Amino acid sequence: MELENINSDIMDRVISEMNSYDYNSFTDEDIKEALKKEYLSIKDFQALLSPKAINYLEEMAMKAKEYRERYFGNSVYMFTPLYISNYCDNYCVYCGFNSHNKIKRARLDFEQIEVELKEIAKTGLEEILILTGESERYSNVKYIGEACKLARKYFNNVGVEIYPVNIKDYEYLNSCGVDYVTIFQETYNNEKYKKLHLEGHKKVFSYRFNSQERALMGGMRGVAFAALLGLDDFRKDAFSTGYHAYLLQKKYPYAEISISCPRLRPVINNLKIEEEIVTEKELFQIICAYRLFLPFANITISTRENPNFRDNIIKIAVTKISAGVDTGIGAHSEYSNKKGDEQFEIADKRTVSEIFEKIKSEDLQPVMNDYIYLKD
Repeated sequence: MELENINSDIMDRVISEMNSYDYNSFTDEDIKEALKKEYLSIKDFQALLSPKAINYLEEMAMKAKEYRERYFGNSVYMFTPLYISNYCDNYCVYCGFNSHNKIKRARLDFEQIEVELKEIAKTGLEEILILTGESERYSNVKYIGEACKLARKYFNNVGVEIYPVNIKDYEYLNSCGVDYVTIFQETYNNEKYKKLHLEGHKKVFSYRFNSQERALMGGMRGVAFAALLGLDDFRKDAFSTGYHAYLLQKKYPYAEISISCPRLRPVINNLKIEEEIVTEKELFQIICAYRLFLPFANITISTRENPNFRDNIIKIAVTKISAGVDTGIGAHSEYSNKKGDEQFEIADKRTVSEIFEKIKSEDLQPVMNDYIYLKD
């Protein structure tokens, strides 16, 4: 596949701001001023991500909760991922799917995919995220598109988290029923990125960075952003993720923007990397800062986090939660005893019904679908 270039200055703007971001320069007064404002500037967002802002978590949480209730009410959107292949052509040193890791590989055929979809649909979910390892050889765009066509038979909203593709490929996937695209940049530090991604198309930092914009140019309704917190300086990565999303929202005001907040988790064979620990307290700070900087964006909390943290953060800043998750291949049906290995270990193994009931018990409203397509 020839990697497509687009004419966009967003990457240069994000990298420039990230490189000049000195989070130790912010003062208590900077934090207090940011918390007084209805809409945050770039500097305000940086201030709320700074170490100094840890002392203002209660104030940040109160304002984040106010924004969440103002723009989303008491709604919590539910979805689940479906992993259909774990073959990968990349060598990312931190990922369980990487091409050098000796795991059990699998790729579901269309009959198996449909069985999985039917099983998930029985839970009442109406949104699904289709995932593959990043292998164009084993999971080409045609294969993914056909899987998404099947998904649209059972789900109102279909997203993909796959390898980055060109605009025409996003157009094709959109025609197959795909609504949104999720891409993890992993880290926005290009030098660290090179050390972590040693083989495959994923080595090309700029191509991955521009994926969300290509997806919007290809007709997608929404795009999601994330850095894998802990791969590098998490404050700079969190800032860059939010600023990247902000600039795309300004350029494409019709687009639905989402942010995910994943932290590193253990993987099969215990691959070792130089991890920067991100505490729950720091993750809480990041999520509240995202809510205040991007008040209209959905924020997703992963099953990488424990149930108690997830249950609490949905009351304050998060609007979207995954449920009934398994990151292995073929895990939802009779094929589960043949499934391929998982990408990473999850921390919240609750079923859809368990999370649904927990949301209701917190006086929140579980939402399976908020988007209806009208036929011409």
